[in-house]
Amino acid sequence: MWKQKMLVVGLCLMLFLAGFWKNGEAWEADADVDADIGEEKRIAITFDDGPHRLYTPKLLDGLKERGIHATFFLVGENIGNNEALVKRMAEEGHLIGNHTFSHVQLTKMKKEDACREVQQTNERICAVTGAPVLYIRPPYGSWNDELQAEIPMTVTLWNLDSEDWKSQNTGKIVELVESEAKEGSIILLHDIFDTSVEAALRIVDDLTAQGYTFVTVDELLLD
Repeated sequence: MWKQKMLVVGLCLMLFLAGFWKNGEAWEADADVDADIGEEKRIAITFDDGPHRLYTPKLLDGLKERGIHATFFLVGENIGNNEALVKRMAEEGHLIGNHTFSHVQLTKMKKEDACREVQQTNERICAVTGAPVLYIRPPYGSWNDELQAEIPMTVTLWNLDSEDWKSQNTGKIVELVESEAKEGSIILLHDIFDTSVEAALRIVDDLTAQGYTFVTVDELLLD
């Protein structure tokens, strides 16, 4: 069992490094969102802090029904006992990113502890999906040059905060997002609240009707 675990960890590390070298922009990660603006009205919807055993399945069901791909930034300690949800995310075409292992502010930690927070989560995700994790959303958007030099990942923040954690009111979340949404928006939501899941699906329906196309953040940033 120990040897098997070490083999998986080693494979994930190799995949991570391979993915990093393939991604020429990894070391150029910037905390500022600069989404590509083109003729198509493209927008990205993202979810932090999951997976949640009750609300994430409901969200995945709704996204699948609508043919929508989202981006999930996962907390490593929430992956345990929820591996099937992570596998489902990958299989259904969603992008999976890192949100640290225990939702900590990385800039307030020792460098080695911060790196461990990120690497542990990468390993857990890779052990389920078999793919390297190239994108990270640091909790609180807290990042600096020292972390960038140590962690070869693309930092992806947001430019439209739903404030869903604050209001936990479906109507208010929908109103805020739809009043500020525009081409190139990266919407921040959390799949740990039922109100957020309900709001997200309403937002998807309404913005799709307005001509928006939902894409994952890599499609929005790198195309």
